[in-house]
Amino acid sequence: MFSSSRMTGNQCSLLYGPLEELQELAFIERPIRRSLKTAEEIDQLTVDEDLNDIERAVYLLSVGLEVQRVNVISNLPSLVRQNPAETFRRVVPKVREVLNGAGAEIQLAAAASFLTILQDDIILIHTHTFSILKTILQHLNHRDTVVSNAWLETLLSAINALPKETIKQEVLNPLLYQSQLSHSIPARLASCRILGKVACKFDTHLVKKELLPLARSLCQDVELEVRACMCRQLESFARATGVEHTRIELLPELVELARDEESSVRLAAFDTIINLMEMIDGDDRLHVVVPMVMSVCEVSSQADEAVVASLSFQFGKVCSGLAGSLMDEEKGRLLQRFKVLCVAGLQIEGNQTDFNETMLIRCNCCYNLPAMMVFADPAHFLSELYPSFSSLCCDPQVCVRRSAAASFHQVVKLLGSNVHLVHKELLALLQDEALEVLDALMNHLEETLEAFLSRGENLVLDNKFPELLSALLQVEQKVGGSLRWRLHEKLLQHYSCLARLLPGEVLHQHFSPRIFTILTTNKVLPVQREAARTFCTFLRYNRKHEQRQEMMERLIQELAQGRSYWNRLRFLDVCETASEIFSRKYFNKYFLIPALELVQDPVANVRYKLCQLLPRLRSSLRLPADKQLLQQLNFCVQKILGREKDKDVVATIRKTVLELDKLDLAEPFHKRHERDLLDQKKEKEENLLLEMEQLERQQTEEKLNSEKHMERKRRDSKTSLSAIKSMSVSSSGATLSSSGKEMRKAKLSRSRSLSSQPTKSKPTNADRLVKVKDFSSMSGPGRSSMSMTKDEPLRTAHFSTTTQSTSSMPVLIHSNTTSLIERTSIMDHRASSMDQRDHRTSTLDHRICKMEHRNNMMEQITGTMDQRDLRTATIDKRNQRTTTLDQREHRTSTLDQHSKTMDRGCAIKDKQSRKLSINRKSNSFSVQSGRD
Repeated sequence: MFSSSRMTGNQCSLLYGPLEELQELAFIERPIRRSLKTAEEIDQLTVDEDLNDIERAVYLLSVGLEVQRVNVISNLPSLVRQNPAETFRRVVPKVREVLNGAGAEIQLAAAASFLTILQDDIILIHTHTFSILKTILQHLNHRDTVVSNAWLETLLSAINALPKETIKQEVLNPLLYQSQLSHSIPARLASCRILGKVACKFDTHLVKKELLPLARSLCQDVELEVRACMCRQLESFARATGVEHTRIELLPELVELARDEESSVRLAAFDTIINLMEMIDGDDRLHVVVPMVMSVCEVSSQADEAVVASLSFQFGKVCSGLAGSLMDEEKGRLLQRFKVLCVAGLQIEGNQTDFNETMLIRCNCCYNLPAMMVFADPAHFLSELYPSFSSLCCDPQVCVRRSAAASFHQVVKLLGSNVHLVHKELLALLQDEALEVLDALMNHLEETLEAFLSRGENLVLDNKFPELLSALLQVEQKVGGSLRWRLHEKLLQHYSCLARLLPGEVLHQHFSPRIFTILTTNKVLPVQREAARTFCTFLRYNRKHEQRQEMMERLIQELAQGRSYWNRLRFLDVCETASEIFSRKYFNKYFLIPALELVQDPVANVRYKLCQLLPRLRSSLRLPADKQLLQQLNFCVQKILGREKDKDVVATIRKTVLELDKLDLAEPFHKRHERDLLDQKKEKEENLLLEMEQLERQQTEEKLNSEKHMERKRRDSKTSLSAIKSMSVSSSGATLSSSGKEMRKAKLSRSRSLSSQPTKSKPTNADRLVKVKDFSSMSGPGRSSMSMTKDEPLRTAHFSTTTQSTSSMPVLIHSNTTSLIERTSIMDHRASSMDQRDHRTSTLDHRICKMEHRNNMMEQITGTMDQRDLRTATIDKRNQRTTTLDQREHRTSTLDQHSKTMDRGCAIKDKQSRKLSINRKSNSFSVQSGRD
């Protein structure tokens, strides 16, 4: 119960708390004013409508409120433009009266109005000199510093338009009085600035005689602000008096001020000397400027941060001006000092003021980095300045990284071919989280990417290329996901340069789909139009017909024929952009008909946009070539006029018809001629791209065919050479081995027959006949011719033995011995003939080796000819060399046929050698049988 009662109390407090507050608010009753002004104020602000502008201005300056007077004084330049005489006669005197004792708001409005009149050259200043100059000089010494500075700026602007006599009488005479020590510091500061301004108006003699002594006295003023201000004005005196007088009179004064006890005065003298560096000769630079610079660099390490900040801003200019007067040691000291400035404040933690000063120093180092690269030589960038540059690109402060990104393109230009050294820093800046850094990098992104991506086909082989490609895509996604649509528009505008820097295949695969996605999904109209322009640029410079066709089909299907009317409106924006990028011929071929088909679109906004686009479509047609397209456009206009029901579309098409009727007459001839020349130039570029595409395609096909041809020739030559070598080696080995064996057997059989002849008994005729028959039966039918010639001596021996039955034994032995000797001589002759055949076989082998060598030479010649084919630039020479290659291939085939015929001859000779070996065996058998 207790808990439930407590919950009930809480609920009551929650319910009745707001009700009590509402009741309290209900008791507060405030009177509601139905007007912001009272009746009296409305009467004061009411002006007669019959008054003209001059009379109204005079009336309001006389009796109006302060806000009305401020308004009249602010509109004084417009009154001077309308009627200068009456304005200066009636309005300007009233303005002078109002300024006497007026507040700061009226004073600032009057100073701004007079400054606008003087800067815009609205009036002739000679006519109204006293009208303006007297007013300015009267309020120059206002007690409010802001007001006095405003009138001083007006006076400095008036000096440029005032004549010399007026300046001398009205400005210089009061100036001599105000520069005295008795006047206030603002008055003396104004005198310093006026002296610096009027020094350029007079000749050198007057400046030396009257102005320079006054400037020297102000340089010796007791107040440091006056000395510093006058020191900065000495630059004007130096340019007015010349180089010689600067070296004699002004340089010693500046050197003395450079030794002042106040740091601001020393810095003013230092800045002035650096600005006058081109007017100082080499000796003074070596003996005056160089020691001063080195002393400032050494002292600045112990001085306050303001001195170091000023030095860091002038550092590049100092080093560039003194590069020819410094020794190597002094150059090294300056470089070392610059390296220290690049990391100023990163190691030490201080207050907010010191933090801002050190951040400004590092920003100045980013600004001076290109000048320091020239001073140190870009060839030594890696060893001297790369660590400092890398540190600045990765600085923890956004403003420092933004300054580094702003000067990145200059560093890239100075590096030249060594641009890969800063690839990591480019990726770091592209991947930076701060959009300010990306904005600074986008200003010169085209120059930066051109330096990194200008290596042609070798770019794809680079390992760093995918990283850069991914970084560029991530940058677009990051910027597109933010609310900085102007930065997104700038990014897409600079991405159009990728069409001539990246290979077409890479561009089509990675960037074209992303740009098309932006075109169809982004809701910011300027971003969509820039995406359309970038997409059309990619389409125009794409060299592959298939990819162009794919991009056009996607435009037609997803935009012109898309379901969303928003996409169809975007297609008309694409057509508007395409008419500027493409030639008339290309535009009429691919964009005109899909645009005219939108006349039947169910959404009135699409038809309204098409009616606005019709004059641009009509200007792309030229008769008589585009007669049919003109008829279709006229039919489209008639259809809209006859069927349209939306009143806005009807009103727009009527205006469009009037514009179409006046289109040919309203445009001047020279503008039309210029457009025709520009269109011809675009058409020539498109035809050139088509020719380049065809040439690249032919080169690719020829390269593939040549590679296939070479590979086939190499494969065939290798197989033919291996077959020839194997066949020659086998045939020669077999021939030599068989012939050697046969020779050894023949010699062995002859020696045996000669050694065993006296001891052997004579065989009978029957045995001889049996052995001869057996041998003849073993010889076979294929060798009948050779067996018949070899059997003739055996037959003669057989018949001689049968007929000589009554002869004695010595006669028989003699006859047998003679026949054996004859047979032996015959076998020797046959062996010599086999040796000759072996010699011929060896010569054939030698010829085969020569043929192999010739084949190798032919392969080398073919290789050189293929290389020449690749180097040729014209198709005719390639065709001729292709024919020569075919002839040489035919010769190679004939050589292969010759080698085959030689192989056949070797095979036949092998068969013959085998036959000879068999005959030798048969002869040895016959000799043995004869001995038996």
